[in-house]
Amino acid sequence: MDITQQAYNKAVEVLEACAKRQGFYASGLPGGYEAVWARDSMTTSLGAVLLGEQFKKTIAKSLELLAKNQGEMGQIPNCVGSYNLDRKSDVTYNSVDSSLWFIIGSFIYARVFKDGKLLKRYSENIGFALCWLRSQDPDNLGLIAQQPTNDWFDAFPHKYGYTIHIHALYYAALKMMGAKQLAKNVQQIINGQKRKYSSLYDHKLGYYYSWAWKNHDSIREHEEWFDTVGNLLAIVTGLATPRIAKKILNYIDKKKVNRPYPCKCIWPPIKRGDKEWHDYFALCDARNPLSYSNAGIWPFIGGFYVAALVKMKQYKKAQAELELLAEANMKIIKNPSSPDYIIPTGSRKRIGGEKLVEMRRREFNEWLHGQTGEAKGEPYQAWSAGTYIYAYECVKKKRVLFF
Repeated sequence: MDITQQAYNKAVEVLEACAKRQGFYASGLPGGYEAVWARDSMTTSLGAVLLGEQFKKTIAKSLELLAKNQGEMGQIPNCVGSYNLDRKSDVTYNSVDSSLWFIIGSFIYARVFKDGKLLKRYSENIGFALCWLRSQDPDNLGLIAQQPTNDWFDAFPHKYGYTIHIHALYYAALKMMGAKQLAKNVQQIINGQKRKYSSLYDHKLGYYYSWAWKNHDSIREHEEWFDTVGNLLAIVTGLATPRIAKKILNYIDKKKVNRPYPCKCIWPPIKRGDKEWHDYFALCDARNPLSYSNAGIWPFIGGFYVAALVKMKQYKKAQAELELLAEANMKIIKNPSSPDYIIPTGSRKRIGGEKLVEMRRREFNEWLHGQTGEAKGEPYQAWSAGTYIYAYECVKKKRVLFF
């Protein structure tokens, strides 16, 4: 059995561990991310829906929980469930992408399982979420402006205004809803075909800005670090033109963003003293270059990288990168840490400290070190498993699924 199949089989085991009665937890071990995040559960579902009806109920429960806790203005929650002692609320809302992923996840579920009743059941929730999203448009351009740390980069790096990550998802959600003119407007602005002052694509860099905001005469608020998943989602969803997509993939090769494993989440790393640095960065897990969201390797992004290669019909390379991604996902943490928040979990579930740590010697980790490739973070990560299955099936079928 080759490593891609081994990783596929293990990915299914990971999803089984993450599947709870409430929906998909972000990770599957005691003391991990024991809650339902909108982005994690719906990203995970990209692969889970491809496994027949095995996880149909879990996906449906995830959607049900998110819809049930929709905010009074239409916002879908970021997370439902208390996973550590620092959380004072069981429901948090501070994200933009959660509403987009809820819409995308609903349409993919209905499509795969031929369940039009689900879309009917959640039609008001979906419409309400879209209304909230369209309200985040202070320039009245048909774009979404976000606050800092309001997507999966929830602490580092700092970005605001128009972001490529959000607009790739927005483009996909609008197309799924049949709002073709709204989607076309997003694509034309982001790619610089109209209202160039709000475009995110930079011809000289050969990729999209991670974020940009207002122009002040000749100076625009923006930063030029490479947002890997945002640019890859632009390819996968079709927001990027083939010419732009090719340049993005060339940049990834040139800067080795896909090495030692696919893919580092940003490039280059941000260091203390750089103009992009903020004081609070020193307190987060990304304070060190090549760690966590500071150019650490995130396997879920690697899944979208493989899918992007398939989108561009680079099938041979997609297969090679899938093998590397499988290797990354099968790595086991050598010296698992014991974060403060898992100690109460051990006590509550009567699991001894040593056993709790030993249980964390598992595959499908949250991230890997950007230079050494050493496995880090939480093991049995749902979206690492879900996007691996998704990438595997895209390679097998030689087409990008759902987008």
